[in-house]
Amino acid sequence: MADATAALDRARLMSRLLEAKEVAELLAVPESWVRAETRAGRLPHVCLGRYRRYDEAAVFSWLEGQRAGQWRKYEPQQGRAHAAEGGAR
Repeated sequence: MADATAALDRARLMSRLLEAKEVAELLAVPESWVRAETRAGRLPHVCLGRYRRYDEAAVFSWLEGQRAGQWRKYEPQQGRAHAAEGGAR
């Protein structure tokens, strides 16, 4: 199991690192947006001294988590459910 994990880690490290311009093209957003999200810590990146690079696999993984509806789970609020049953206080 440890060998498989190590192999996956090595494969991930060997994936090509992207520049902000390439990530912007990939996501169809302005390069300034990529840089702003990087500074805010909301976009996964690798710090190489003063340079920021982006692991392609990490960017795609992050993107999957951004799909609308996946992170939102509908949970009715207690008051609303109670009011809908006719028991408003």
